[in-house]
Amino acid sequence: MSFDPSLLHNNGHTAFANGTGVGIRETGVVEKLLTSYGFIQCSERQARLFFHCSQYNGNLQDLKIGDDVEFEVSLDKRTGKPIAVKLVKIKPEVLPEERISGQVGPDMHASPITKLHGYIHPVVSAIPTHLDGKSAPGQVPTGSVCYERNGVSVFYLTYTPDDVERNMHLDTGDRVSFYMETNKHPPALYSDCSTGAVSARNIVLVKKKQMRCQGVVCATKEAFGFIERGDVVKEIFFHYSEFKGDLEALQAGDDVEFSIKERNGKEVATDVRLLPQGTVIFEDISIEHFEGTVAKVIPKVPSKNQNDPLPGRIGARINFSEKELPFGEKDTKSKVTLLDGDHVRFNISVDRRDKLERATNIEILPDTFQFTKESREMGVIAAMRDGFGFIKCVDRDARMFFHFSEVLEESPLHISDEVEFTVVPVSRLERSLAKDMLSAQRNHAVRIKKLPKGTVSFHVQSEQRFIGQVDREATPASAAANKNVSPSKAKEKDAEEGVIAYEDCGVKLTVPYYIKDLEGAALPQLGDKVEFSISEVKRTGLQSAVSIKILNRTGNSKRLLGFVATLKDNFGFIETANHDQEIFFHYSEMCGDVDNLELGDTVEYTLSKGKGNKVSAEKVTKVAPVNGIGEDVGTTVLLGKVTRPLRSVDPSQTEYQGLIEVTEEGASKGQSYPFGIVSMASKADCLQKGELVKFQLCTVVHTSQKMACHIVPQRRALVESVKDQFGFITYEVGESKKLFFHVKEVQDGLELQTGDEVEFSVILNQRTGKCSACNVRRVSEGPKPVATPRPERLVNRLKSITLDDASAPRLVIVRQPRGPDNSKGFSIERKARQPGVID
Repeated sequence: MSFDPSLLHNNGHTAFANGTGVGIRETGVVEKLLTSYGFIQCSERQARLFFHCSQYNGNLQDLKIGDDVEFEVSLDKRTGKPIAVKLVKIKPEVLPEERISGQVGPDMHASPITKLHGYIHPVVSAIPTHLDGKSAPGQVPTGSVCYERNGVSVFYLTYTPDDVERNMHLDTGDRVSFYMETNKHPPALYSDCSTGAVSARNIVLVKKKQMRCQGVVCATKEAFGFIERGDVVKEIFFHYSEFKGDLEALQAGDDVEFSIKERNGKEVATDVRLLPQGTVIFEDISIEHFEGTVAKVIPKVPSKNQNDPLPGRIGARINFSEKELPFGEKDTKSKVTLLDGDHVRFNISVDRRDKLERATNIEILPDTFQFTKESREMGVIAAMRDGFGFIKCVDRDARMFFHFSEVLEESPLHISDEVEFTVVPVSRLERSLAKDMLSAQRNHAVRIKKLPKGTVSFHVQSEQRFIGQVDREATPASAAANKNVSPSKAKEKDAEEGVIAYEDCGVKLTVPYYIKDLEGAALPQLGDKVEFSISEVKRTGLQSAVSIKILNRTGNSKRLLGFVATLKDNFGFIETANHDQEIFFHYSEMCGDVDNLELGDTVEYTLSKGKGNKVSAEKVTKVAPVNGIGEDVGTTVLLGKVTRPLRSVDPSQTEYQGLIEVTEEGASKGQSYPFGIVSMASKADCLQKGELVKFQLCTVVHTSQKMACHIVPQRRALVESVKDQFGFITYEVGESKKLFFHVKEVQDGLELQTGDEVEFSVILNQRTGKCSACNVRRVSEGPKPVATPRPERLVNRLKSITLDDASAPRLVIVRQPRGPDNSKGFSIERKARQPGVID
């Protein structure tokens, strides 16, 4: 049985916190003995233990006060206090008069000699070095050594500094040899040891315990790494070959233990082994929080001469004295920029190795802006990306870039949140070191604080209300640019402003207005009397009318007529009565069953402001069909070519209307006419650019503009080829010479053949941007394919060739083929065949 000192508890006697351990026994002296119990004074430690006489193994009549006994320590089940059990009386040992030396064998069994080998008892066994040989009056500093007897019991013997030969300093775990003898020190000098107990004397160091150090892996390279030592402020090199464990699992931050050896004149770590996480502790952090002021911030870009790992400084009053504590980048709770003069809260960390104090867990206090006197600006979150965003500033034209790490609160920001921030310039060096172009902007927003809703205002609105008259109508954003831009493409800045004329103190003035600033869904018309307030932009001083209310107008909003131009999954577009633009509507605004709505249906609707102040249709109702092209329809049928399709066919274009150019000879050749959804003879047909059509002309009632109507596409073409499940039609659409179709689109389930003449419709795949044919109908069948006979010259040639003809073409095998079963070569024998005859 081998003895491992590391298993012992720090009380110096057992491996368990309660002072007990299997097979570990102590010695002591009977100090008091009554009828049924007594007390023992321990020889190896300062303890007085109770024992019951039933625990004595022997004749109780032979036990007397002062007798040496051996016992185990247990806990009283009732009181929980340690007591002595399994008592055995020790017979007085007669020590030899002359010195006998020897050595314990490898199995650690004690031989009948008195010179023994042992270990210094862990933790408390070595004499405390801080006593320096001194102790309190009446006490002598002691340690203990341990040894095994009979391979099962471990005993401890005390010793004093005088018992160590040559004043050798002993450490916990050192291998020693010693003599055993009865303690004969006078009570006056060694009152704690004058019990007649056996102790260790003439202790000689046999082998020094190899010291194991602890640390944390701070860096890992391809074949080596570095460990930050836990005993001194220093890093030590180690090679991966010295790591005992799974190298793949080793990473920076792992706790390890290691031995130190010297190689090539330098210390290196050897026998590196993992420790449980949290074993190595470099510092003690105070529970108490302190408040202070930032005296020096950490520079964003360290200088070449910057060697201080803790360049920051915080001044604070601690224990009635002023202190300046250093701090580093990792000592702040967040990455929010610190400024000189910041009021902060922090803990104090004391390094166990060199007792260096520093500030850590630094966080900015809410009242810091009163100390720094920094210039704070306000704005609204305008955009957010992965890790950064932009703020629309109240006092600046440009949007301000910011990192999420600069947000003071832990709660996440959202678009349209109102915030307060500080603007700091970014140096050239910082911009050159920036990882992306956005971070390299000249100014950044830092120290961002979320504000309550309604705090930030970009405008100053007058309390006075004015009365005026609409001098020019405003155009919705959806009709501003080119008069045909849809709400999804238009921007607020593209909306055409209206003008209101009014009087103030007898002076005639005008002020612009926008549809987004109207109250209610009704749009003001030319000459309408309105009531409004005036808003002034803080940044530019520009004025505009807001909170516009139409006076002397009935409560019912004006209902408009239109025609369904596009139907998507959950929204659509309405062609206006003038056929020159489209209005967005959501299916939730449809009064009635959306499934009954079809392209070209006549609807009635009201204009309103939707999300983002975009004009859209609401209260959409399907009504009885109305002749959208008017009564003035020309009788002449013209031939033309589509030069621009409707926007529903090509969403990439900005104009809604399509254009048809006249191609037939005559006075109107080359002229172009617009068309809308109502112009189509079949509303479901999608005209593509370049298609030939027949059409008539009509006059739009409201604008007196000529427009194409009754448009019929002229689509007939031949099937070029048919594959398994698809085919191609010889028809030019855009830049493509052939038009794809799927066999499912062929009507009546017919099987088309190459050369068949077909009629079809053309659709555009919005995802791929490619056209294909649908509703394919066969008009006439093409010529039947006839098997072409082999040319006579080839037949004659084959008849004249024999297998023995040396001039005949021959097959030369360059590489044998490999079959599925890995067999090589041709498995079927080649046979002679009759020329010109196919089996």
